[in-house]
Amino acid sequence: MKVGFYQFRPIFGKTDQNCQKIVNALENVDADLIVLPELALSGYYFKDKQETLKYAEDPENSSRLDALCNLAYKRNLHLVIGFAEKQNDHCYNSAALIGPNGIEHLYRKVHLFNEEKFCFDPGDTPFVVNDINGVKIGIMICFDWVFPEVTRVLAMQGAQIICQPSNLVLTFCQQTMLARCIENRVFAITANRYGTDKRPQGSLKFTGKSQIVAPGGTLLHRAASQRDALYITEINPDDADNKMITEHNHLFNDRRREFYPL
Repeated sequence: MKVGFYQFRPIFGKTDQNCQKIVNALENVDADLIVLPELALSGYYFKDKQETLKYAEDPENSSRLDALCNLAYKRNLHLVIGFAEKQNDHCYNSAALIGPNGIEHLYRKVHLFNEEKFCFDPGDTPFVVNDINGVKIGIMICFDWVFPEVTRVLAMQGAQIICQPSNLVLTFCQQTMLARCIENRVFAITANRYGTDKRPQGSLKFTGKSQIVAPGGTLLHRAASQRDALYITEINPDDADNKMITEHNHLFNDRRREFYPL
């Protein structure tokens, strides 16, 4: 399976421009699955919920999401992209799984980071695993990484690949995801953005360094910090089905839940 990420710098509020950049970058791509950053269409640093709603997308009526659906159809691939989702007067930090037949799944970020709590409604979708051509993928968004339960729940449901659209500002997520892939023996694709959102309320600089990690915590590739990067590699998702960490230790079967019920 050919998987990868596209790391770029979304320009705040320039939704059409950001969408077109994605389409241009991927118009000739040869891949089965590409992960894009969190809030890739709008930019990140909203000042309040009213502004978030201004730049949010209604999945039922969005020319930009339609353009990405057309891209997936033409290239016969799947995309996982983060975007601000509008539903009436609610707004979610969401990720869409888009395939050749359109939007297949929406995940709404469960763990909101810092000032996101003032701009988004808390996510209300469960963690589920989706099947794409026989491969099991799970979706988490950025700050979900700090809660090990997220990766574990997805892995316990059979996820072979964890897709993580991100706008990371802390410096230790990328390395922590290696641990998540040791703990659960899954692949993880972290698609981060780079650059700075300079807004009236302040500035945020993003760390880039998008990466792909294999089961056992092997770093297959990590992008540079502050530049565009399209990277694709071939993996065998079945490698994630082996949960033996030693000859006599199975990561899931050896769990003794009576000692950690919470």
